[in-house]
Amino acid sequence: MSKLTDVPKRILIGRALRSDRLGETLLPKRIALPVFASDPLSSVAYAPGEVLLVLSIAGVSAYHFSPWIAVAVVVLMFTVVASYRQNVHAYPSGGGDYEVANTNLGAKAGLTVASALLVDYVLTVAVSISSGIENLGSAIPFVVEHKVACAVTVVVLLTVMNLRGVKESGKLFAIPTYVFVAGVFIMIAWGAFRGLVLNDTMRAPTADLTIKPEHQGLAGFALLFLLLRAFSSGCAALTGVEAISNGVPAFRKPKSRNAATTLAMMGLLAVTMFCGIIVLALVTDVRMAENPAADLLRNGVAVGADYVQNPVITQVAEAVFGRGSLLFIVLAAATALVLFLAANTAYNGFPVLGSILAQDRYLPRQLHTRGDRLAFSNGIVLLAGAATLLIVVYGADSTRLIQLYIVGVFVSFTLSQTGMVRHWNRHLATETDPAKRRHMVRSRAINTFGAFFTGLVLVVVLITKFTHGAWVALLGMVIFYATMTAIRRHYDGVAAELVAPEGPSEDSVRPSRVHSVLLISKIHRPTLRALAYAKLMRSDTLEALTVNVDPTETRALREEWERRGIDVPLKVLDSPYREVTRPVIEYVKSLRRESPRDAVSVIIPEYVVGHWYEHLLHNQSALRLKGRLLFTPGVMVTSVPYQLQSSEAAKNRARKRQDWSAPGSVRRGPATEDRAKEPSGSGASGASGASGASGASGASGSEGQQSSDSRGSSGS
Repeated sequence: MSKLTDVPKRILIGRALRSDRLGETLLPKRIALPVFASDPLSSVAYAPGEVLLVLSIAGVSAYHFSPWIAVAVVVLMFTVVASYRQNVHAYPSGGGDYEVANTNLGAKAGLTVASALLVDYVLTVAVSISSGIENLGSAIPFVVEHKVACAVTVVVLLTVMNLRGVKESGKLFAIPTYVFVAGVFIMIAWGAFRGLVLNDTMRAPTADLTIKPEHQGLAGFALLFLLLRAFSSGCAALTGVEAISNGVPAFRKPKSRNAATTLAMMGLLAVTMFCGIIVLALVTDVRMAENPAADLLRNGVAVGADYVQNPVITQVAEAVFGRGSLLFIVLAAATALVLFLAANTAYNGFPVLGSILAQDRYLPRQLHTRGDRLAFSNGIVLLAGAATLLIVVYGADSTRLIQLYIVGVFVSFTLSQTGMVRHWNRHLATETDPAKRRHMVRSRAINTFGAFFTGLVLVVVLITKFTHGAWVALLGMVIFYATMTAIRRHYDGVAAELVAPEGPSEDSVRPSRVHSVLLISKIHRPTLRALAYAKLMRSDTLEALTVNVDPTETRALREEWERRGIDVPLKVLDSPYREVTRPVIEYVKSLRRESPRDAVSVIIPEYVVGHWYEHLLHNQSALRLKGRLLFTPGVMVTSVPYQLQSSEAAKNRARKRQDWSAPGSVRRGPATEDRAKEPSGSGASGASGASGASGASGASGSEGQQSSDSRGSSGS
């Protein structure tokens, strides 16, 4: 089984990397930009369209507000980028918003930020891939007809690429991201040249359509509400900005400076592309509607359900370059591809945050484990599963999914910047150097404005998007918060129970006696080996135990036992209902009741087979018996394995493989070299003869087995 799973695993994700090669996976700025900033850069492919979709409710006349909305988004983008540049310098360990809020505002605020970020990362994958499918579908109808299947396929491909490691996936993603950025800038420059210098008339494919307004002549509060809703939709361009502050440990040294530079580059590129597409959309008379089948009219007649509404960037590219031209095809392909790759921002942010939360005992410890390629593989797989579920439930519809979006982003933005204000206040209270104080005051002013502005936007987003689906994101945050609180409570409870007392205790007092029970079904080599081991233990009392399921076999066993002259008493338990587990459990409990200060050692002979299909040929009564005995206080379970030839052959085959790992090996790794904190009171992995065994005990009348290839859980 190990060989069957190991070969495809190596083909998909490559050879395992040694822990000391972690430094080789760090990213230079040229690769870090597409890895961590692909989400905000690619959002220009759908954020302008979301603004126009909302404004279309009031008709084409409301489109003239779009430049002002773009200006507001730009101001917000620069504010957030400037604020996060302070974050990456103050907290370079990779905790990002979670660490800032947890350190400065308390555990509850930190957990709120973590819940918001986890929800947002899942939505980033679902929205980006769904939007990419829609962009690709404008050129390939098959993709639109099978949106969900195609989107899930892309999720699987991205998951495999990220399992290969951050640096390797970054190299794959760099080229399409830079091609997309270059294509958008060429489109903006060529469009400006055609319009301003050549005085050409550029027409979008929807320019001849008219929009039937759902609410005509909006004014006063209704118009203000519409503009605020359009602004909140345009704020989708800011999603993913926080990923750089969460991923500082992945940068090459100097980490903070490289991360801050990457943030500035990302902000400048994103706002330029966003504004350029908005302007070109107005110049080329792009028409968008929330319900295009009914609200878009051609010669006064609705276009109908068969009409496919292409994204704004596709329509602008067709107007500027011409449909079917080389640049149009390249940009369309790059747009679809970079939207798929935008999900990579979440693939890099979610696992790192999950690892930190696991280290702080808010998520299962498996998320803190590095996989073969030094990536947090379990977090990657968990993210892929959650995003796939959303895609299936919402039919890969980006318009429906985006309504759930950006709530979590602005929750984390606001709490993070508020935490940074408190951070600077705390340091200003003790700092005496005038130059450092001036720097801190300036940084505090930036974070204060950022906290105020993002808090205001959060209120707008909640008011304008709550009934349109934002409540689902809030519900997801509540579920994550409650789940992580429960996990932390469980780990704290376990840690409290496991603390070793200073003085003598019940656990350190030696038992009065040890009563050993050897389970058997017949006399064979595993039984004789287990019997020899049991005698070596020198217990106070030793007896053999079998269950009478078949009277003929039991009689034969007793006769052979006496014929061999084995000097260990054989006890037979009757089982009129042919049960094996219950009589043994009841007998062991009766021994404990008779002598509560005695320990009972249950010894089970098992033989080991080497092929997975051989395991299917034997029953699992030993596994059930061990599972039940684990819940019986004062009982120890010991498996005595007997290796058959097939297991020896399997072991030899495994040893011939270059990267063979010993059975039971568990890979565990620190989250980052910068964050070496180990949570106190971490629970120990219990090891007993009962755990991990599969097979039947000798007591059942069938021989047991245990896989020699069973391995400890590790990252994929």
